[in-house]
Amino acid sequence: MTTFSQQTFGHAAYATFRPTYPDSLYERVLSYHSGGHDVLVDLGTGHGLVARSLCGAFTKVYGVDQSAGMIEQARQKTPVSTNIEYRQASAESLPFLEDGSVDLVVAGQAAHWFNYPPLFEELRRVVRPGGSIAFWGYKDPVFPGHPEATAILHHYSYGDHPDLLGPYWSYGRAIIQDNLHAMQPPDEDWTDIQRVEYEPGLSAPGTGKGTMLMTKTLALEQVLGYIRTYSAFHGWQQAHPERKAKGDGGAGDVIDECAEKMVAADESWRRSADWRREEVIVEWGTALVMARRSSM
Repeated sequence: MTTFSQQTFGHAAYATFRPTYPDSLYERVLSYHSGGHDVLVDLGTGHGLVARSLCGAFTKVYGVDQSAGMIEQARQKTPVSTNIEYRQASAESLPFLEDGSVDLVVAGQAAHWFNYPPLFEELRRVVRPGGSIAFWGYKDPVFPGHPEATAILHHYSYGDHPDLLGPYWSYGRAIIQDNLHAMQPPDEDWTDIQRVEYEPGLSAPGTGKGTMLMTKTLALEQVLGYIRTYSAFHGWQQAHPERKAKGDGGAGDVIDECAEKMVAADESWRRSADWRREEVIVEWGTALVMARRSSM
């Protein structure tokens, strides 16, 4: 069971604070896809963000997630009148889909959780010839122009001390940190494989390498809310039940501690009358993998 499937995970907070995807990302995926527009499947749909964003381009959309809590969030946020049907299932087993019935399969920030051999077996079964897959993911937030704060956040996110978040990441985090290179669509079933990657720069916005897919201006308090949706933070909470967030009336948790260190290291934030409302440009390292189903 993944962290997101556990009943104790904050599914509502995930839906609130996780970043959205720009129209340009969806446009890139739809431009690549040259097949039909009858059926779309969104794997690891979470709160249904991608399914809702793409439902206008397809006749029928399935949002799939193995977490009952995520499916409930998706249903709450999706109008009943849409063409989206949510199913609780794993990406590797989609028995409700007929052979060769799917035009496009997508997954946003979910592909690092999948078991690739059975996944591609199932995708070979359900995706029709000429159909496509498009999986993307993002890494940690980077604050261009604030290198010290970025370094502190990275330390708290990946330091191996049990008081930090590093020990609580699952196996999948290494896959997304490596830009989904572990996900290799089998050559015998997939063709025209394309990868689009971006690594942010620290000196200033837009100075990274590759094609930027995700950037947003956020208040620092929004950044902290987002970090608290990390699966590693959920694990840290279970290991440190005595450390409560200041926002919950406690003395402070690991995210509060990280925030204090970041603010202390950045002069503009340190001098602010209310640093939580200070806005910062955030960029994410990203990877997009697309492939087309070979003709039989």
